[in-house]
Amino acid sequence: MSFPKNFLWGCATAAGQVEGGAFEDGRTPSIWDTFAAKPGKTFMGQTPTVACDSYHRFDRDLDNMKRLGLNAYRMSISWSRVMPDGTGALNQKGMDYYRRCFEKLNKAG
Repeated sequence: MSFPKNFLWGCATAAGQVEGGAFEDGRTPSIWDTFAAKPGKTFMGQTPTVACDSYHRFDRDLDNMKRLGLNAYRMSISWSRVMPDGTGALNQKGMDYYRRCFEKLNKAG
C-alpha cells in the first residue's frame, strides 16, 4: 500500500493530557483539574498536574515528532493558562508559552 506524496502523517494532543505545569506561571485549575482531583474519578487517581510534562519538555516532544517523520500536529490550548480568570486579561506567561510552541513548530516545518 502506498500513500500520496502530500499525505499528512501527524499526531494530536490535548493540553490536559500532555502539558502538566498545572499550577505554574499563572495557570488556574480547569474543570478537568477539579474533576480529576476527586478520589475515584480517574484511573489510578491520575491527574493532569504533571501529565507528560510537555510544558517543560516541549523541545523533547518536538524532537520526537521530527524523528517520527510527522508533518502535521494538532494541539489544544489550555484556556486556564491563557485566560486564568475565564474572562478579562490574558496571562502573558501562558501566551508566551504557546507562542514559543508555535514558533518552534513552524521552524520545524
